[in-house]
Amino acid sequence: MPVSDRFPGRVPRLAVGDVIALVYLVACAGLLIWACVVTAIDDSGESMAGVVPLLASAPVSLVLLMLPGGTATLVLAGALGALVNAAIIRWCARALRRGTNSTS
Repeated sequence: MPVSDRFPGRVPRLAVGDVIALVYLVACAGLLIWACVVTAIDDSGESMAGVVPLLASAPVSLVLLMLPGGTATLVLAGALGALVNAAIIRWCARALRRGTNSTS
C-alpha cells in the first residue's frame, strides 16, 4: 500500500484542520496580498506595508526574513510563518477541546 493511501491528506490537514487555524491562514493571506498590492502601487519605493504580514506571522517569519533575497523571500517568510503558526493554533485548539482528565 503506498504511503499516500495510508495517510490521505495528512499534510494539508496539519494546518487547516481547525476553523480557527483556517481563519488565521486566510487573514495572513489577505495581509500578504494587501502588502504586495500596496507596495506595487507605491512608486516612491518606501512602502513599509510588508512589515504587517511579517508581524502577523512572527516569530517564524522574522527568522526566515534573515535569508538573502528580495520580494520572494518576504512572501516565503510570511507564508511559511503563517503555516507554522496555523499548525500550532490547531494543536492548541485540539488540546483545549480534549480538556484535562483529572479525577479529583
